[in-house]
Amino acid sequence: MGNLLANAYNIEDVRRLARAKLPKGIYESIERGTEDEAALANNLAGFQRLCLNPRVFVDVSDISLATELFGQRISMPLAIAPTGSAGLVWFRGEVELAKAAAAFNVPFTLATRSLSSIETIADEAGGNLWLQLYVWRDRSLSYQLIDRANAAGFKALLVTADTPVPPNREYNLRNGYGLPFKASRAAYTDICLHPLWLARVMGRYMLNGGMPRFETLPGRPKITEATDASMATSASVNWDDIRELRRRWPGVLMVKGILRADDARKAAACGVDAVVVSNHGGRNLDSSRAPIDVLPEILDAVGARVKVLVDSGVRRGSDVVKAVALGASAVLSGRPTLYGTAVAGRAGALHVLNILQREMTNTMGMIGCPAIRDLDRDLLHGLKGGTVLESASFLA
Repeated sequence: MGNLLANAYNIEDVRRLARAKLPKGIYESIERGTEDEAALANNLAGFQRLCLNPRVFVDVSDISLATELFGQRISMPLAIAPTGSAGLVWFRGEVELAKAAAAFNVPFTLATRSLSSIETIADEAGGNLWLQLYVWRDRSLSYQLIDRANAAGFKALLVTADTPVPPNREYNLRNGYGLPFKASRAAYTDICLHPLWLARVMGRYMLNGGMPRFETLPGRPKITEATDASMATSASVNWDDIRELRRRWPGVLMVKGILRADDARKAAACGVDAVVVSNHGGRNLDSSRAPIDVLPEILDAVGARVKVLVDSGVRRGSDVVKAVALGASAVLSGRPTLYGTAVAGRAGALHVLNILQREMTNTMGMIGCPAIRDLDRDLLHGLKGGTVLESASFLA
């Protein structure tokens, strides 16, 4: 493991290692987008369209990435996004990833469909913990979930807004993967071609309690079992639900999946503490705009009232710097730390966080910014009236 990581100098290197280790179905469920994957490509291109205008002859001998978010001091403006596959890329992967986040002093978001429970994450990992929430058809079950999170000491609730109906991920059908996991020739062939993953991940689950379960869900269903219809994501979720969650949840409340200024204003009016500008990593609506392109509009609309975070498309520390220079309070990152977890568990996730930290520090030095507070839009080229340019010259 150590030798592999020693030669992994960037996120792309770690991604290649993860791809080699994981069954195709699991890897593609992490890596791919939806339909024609236009949103996935545009998310990455959005960051590439933004260039930096460096300041020179600035003392950058003592660079600090530390910042404050929701009253908590964190080591850099980054949080781990909710990723439901963490427990399948590594045995108890959510615990390993949460431990890495705690050691690095960045927030960790536990996915609703996780293979480790809220209580296990709090007891074994600790740190600055957030919980992702899908609003279910049976609202009372959602309320029970947030009560558990509150009792366990989770600091923030991250309500996912951009999945009112199931996304059209055709590759999962082709690979024979889905939830619940169903027996198919394609899936079993795929798994058998990766005996190390079968032994180190699924084998360890089978030796330690049997088939993995969704430990956060009521009833703890196995990954091979269909969940009750009452736990399906509600297509009727609306702003009244956000107001009710605000009434019930005493901690930080965020809404994730905002891509319109008017929706950001509605979220602020409901009393949320933050919005996350996101298109679900390009995994839901393939024709959606890149969040980094939308970010200036959202900031201009509500940035004085609530915190604004962003995710989708972050692959370099310079991407984080660009987002913060635009005005984001922090960036959520999902796939990169999943790659690291797939390669070496906690050590792999820490390796990825170190890569992002090193790249951020290097970028800050290059553009003449010794501290996060020094980042602003003046450092960016590719903005017109505060909006990311999308002209042919930028796309070329």
